[in-house]
Amino acid sequence: MAAMTVIQKILAAHLVEGELKPGSEIKIRIDQTLCQDATGTMAFLELEAMGVDRVRTDVSVQYVDHNTNQMGPENQNDHLYLQSICSAKGVVFSRPGNGICHQVHLERFGAPGRTLLGSDSHTPTNGGIGMLAIGAGGLDVAVAMAGGPFKLACPRVIGVRLSGRLSPWVAGKDVILKLLSILGSKGNVDTAVEYFGPGVTTLSVPERATMCNMGAELGVTSSLFPSDRQTQAYLRAQGREACWQALLADAGAAYDRVIDIDLAALEPLVACPSNPANVKTVREVAGIPVAQVVIGSCTNSSYRDLCLVADVLAGNVVHAGVSLAIAPGSRQVLQMLSRDGRLGHLIAAGARLLESACGPCIGQGFSPADNTVTVRSFNRNFSGRTGSKNDQCYLVSPETAVATALTGVLTDPRTLGREYPARKMPRAFQVDDRLLVQPAPAGQSVEIVRKETIGEPPRCSPLAEDVDGAVLLKVGDKITTDHIMPAGAYLKYRSNIPRYAQVVFECFNEPGKPSFAQRASALRDSGRAGVILAGESYGQGSSREHAAICPMFLGIRVILALSIERIHAANLVNFGILPLLLKERADYARLEAGDSLRLEHLPAQLRAGTALTARVLRADGTEFAMTLTHALSGEDVEMVLKGGRLA
Repeated sequence: MAAMTVIQKILAAHLVEGELKPGSEIKIRIDQTLCQDATGTMAFLELEAMGVDRVRTDVSVQYVDHNTNQMGPENQNDHLYLQSICSAKGVVFSRPGNGICHQVHLERFGAPGRTLLGSDSHTPTNGGIGMLAIGAGGLDVAVAMAGGPFKLACPRVIGVRLSGRLSPWVAGKDVILKLLSILGSKGNVDTAVEYFGPGVTTLSVPERATMCNMGAELGVTSSLFPSDRQTQAYLRAQGREACWQALLADAGAAYDRVIDIDLAALEPLVACPSNPANVKTVREVAGIPVAQVVIGSCTNSSYRDLCLVADVLAGNVVHAGVSLAIAPGSRQVLQMLSRDGRLGHLIAAGARLLESACGPCIGQGFSPADNTVTVRSFNRNFSGRTGSKNDQCYLVSPETAVATALTGVLTDPRTLGREYPARKMPRAFQVDDRLLVQPAPAGQSVEIVRKETIGEPPRCSPLAEDVDGAVLLKVGDKITTDHIMPAGAYLKYRSNIPRYAQVVFECFNEPGKPSFAQRASALRDSGRAGVILAGESYGQGSSREHAAICPMFLGIRVILALSIERIHAANLVNFGILPLLLKERADYARLEAGDSLRLEHLPAQLRAGTALTARVLRADGTEFAMTLTHALSGEDVEMVLKGGRLA
């Protein structure tokens, strides 16, 4: 048998269908699932629509970490539904306040060599302990909970060979920012990242988890580290050593591409506005005045991260011009900071303590002032994601963030002139699982709580034999799911699709003109299909399936793009929207909003091959034919034609 990478070993052990050949379609068995509350409500409504009595995974967990503010009744309405449906379906429920899904799952559930499918794009965080963790849309996760396999393209494996050791004040966050500067945030669909080499052993599990977390910003299917003695020590400290297994790549395992990173050569880096791949050294931008610093999110809110921050702040006060917020990643982290006295350091320094939740990372509070700089230890800085329009958001390590909080300007932490706090992992974490609610025993009757804001997943009609559509909107490259479906305050409507759909593409609305939702609804009601025209890397960012559900509700049936990101493309298919690819940028340039698109004999064209012909009628009356392509499997084709997976 040929030498295998860690990723190939896990895929082989879970393979249900297909061949482990890069690019080919495979199906794998899923051991664990996770949902968070912004995506979980719809996932469980979909699970109910399938008629599933009890989940069939080894472990499924529902977290409440996104909409915890409970401004109005909508959030807690959803939480009550989620807790009751979890009890009925055999799912563990992590109560509000217990922490961010990826941090808590790493602490309490993740296991080397297992597969995890989560309805959040940063699910690969658990690759930090040698788990093959993949983000997906809620419907795919619902299918996995029902016992169905997960379909994906067998990924090409990029090997990142690490050597050396990080210098003081340089962090795991700087390693992944370096990789983003090499690979970028687009063009990495159907690949996975595997870290190997002698430098791996110098990195703690929290540092590894940070690097795997931001693999989502690369657009890869997953990222992982081998499971070694560092992994064993972490799981032992969590009281879970029994699930540990050594998992290393075979000697001579071949990677599709190898990237070398010398950890000792790295310096503090920063992702500048407004893309995680817009990376520079902190030295290059040092001195920029900063009004706000936020440390937390699923990327950098571990006990290790916040111990460092507290130790640097001890005996100091945050700069007078800076508002500093700290969001511990989990209740465990917060309890340990309280127990060891470091929480007192944070409070004395003037830090504002936020919930153990996603919060500012998804625009839920702590938005920056107009025309000011916010520096964050988060994973995304897409324009407007902070909740402020035209924001200036810089992404950095906790080391750089705390140095900046003290000085009031973007600061290379190596210039603080102080000794770097020792980086030590605890021998034992404080384990308290009382906020993890176990489900009712199988067969026990449970009343499902359904308040008036809990709706039903909308169904999509089959595609017509001949699709007559119009281009409603032309957008550029790197359109994120935040562009399509704004988060922040709007997330509370995620269980109410007709209401949430009213803000689809809100960022492109023009004052005094009909909104996108109004124009799409009018076209839908006239019997025509809505078409979106996009450039490269359409659907970056969140796994939010509402970015497919709500457009579908408004009558969008076709996406034309130069390329579409993996999770979003799957969500489009799941909800009956046809993802088609333009052959070249010249075709993108030829089309404009207002053009009509006609796809004749569509079922036959889709089944015949990967190319099909469309007729385009321009607004000026001219007409031409255009060749389009698709990357759909036969199963995908039939699913779209029938109106999506639920149909």
